Amino acid sequence: MDARALHQNATVVDTHNDLILLVDHYDQRYRRQHFAEYWLPQLRAGGVNVQVLPICIEEQFQSEGALRRTLLLIERMHELAVENADDVAICLTAADVDAALAAGKIAMIIALEGAHAIGQDPRLIRTMERVGVRVVSMAHYGRTFLADGSGFDDTSRSRLTPQGIEVFQEMERLGVVFDISHLGLGGVEDVLKLATRPFLATHSACLAITDIHRNLGDEQMKGIAELGGVISVAAAIPMFIDSENPSAERVVDHIEHMVAVAGIDHVGIGPDFIEDYFQKAFDGWQLVPGFEGGFTPAEIERPADLPKITEVMVRRGFGESDIRKVLGGNVMRVLRAVMGVPA
Repeated sequence: MDARALHQNATVVDTHNDLILLVDHYDQRYRRQHFAEYWLPQLRAGGVNVQVLPICIEEQFQSEGALRRTLLLIERMHELAVENADDVAICLTAADVDAALAAGKIAMIIALEGAHAIGQDPRLIRTMERVGVRVVSMAHYGRTFLADGSGFDDTSRSRLTPQGIEVFQEMERLGVVFDISHLGLGGVEDVLKLATRPFLATHSACLAITDIHRNLGDEQMKGIAELGGVISVAAAIPMFIDSENPSAERVVDHIEHMVAVAGIDHVGIGPDFIEDYFQKAFDGWQLVPGFEGGFTPAEIERPADLPKITEVMVRRGFGESDIRKVLGGNVMRVLRAVMGVPA
């Protein structure tokens, strides 16, 4: 089996790339061609067909400036689609994704990481849906009005707040895909009890392999799978994969464990490409709360590295149909069932 040919021929869905932060960084320096000059070649080289674009709100914008910052970045995504109309398209439904792929374009899906913009006003989830948001997580590492992130597990272990439950139920009604990555232990338990539709963990890894609060335990992954959801492996974050050896081989170790626990139909790819932004904006990595010690740079560092994962899966004997599922088929199933499909 030719791994490179298989990768380029498959539908590759990346469920988490923070590229809009680096685009904005260069926008502020009058380099508005950064997306076309850097990210488009990277996405093409990595064979990415569908790109989920999360908006992560930096600490200085939490929480007073979160709504304005979120809307400005959403607008920038729409501008990117206009400026690069031959190459990308904002998609609101799976049918939109199919149309984009048929036209040879990269399908872009707008997401919120942390949902700080909603604040304590659950109705704003409807506003986010109106402006094109189709994937939402409720917390980053810390606390929002909706939920606590996993960085608070040692101190709070809180449930979803009443506003969080209202937003979750409204997301299911609207057809906005829920993202469980970053959610704290209590919130994960709540979602597994409340959910009636499949959802995603857009960028997580296995607690059984790497013991860090951001990773998911076996029982949590089983619960996601039982609801029809997908866990996407955060291949680009060394602290989640293996701080000493965050190689493509180690990424596939996580994939194999996910398959053993949740099943081949419930595993995807969500690398969390953010290193370039950290290097440009902060001169180095911003470490995960609670993580101490050094780490080795990830082998899956940028989108162009994604074919390495396919090469390892081929070497380890994954069948072609299973590889296609992991690369994007499983996530596409969830998008077809939920995204833009009111309950």
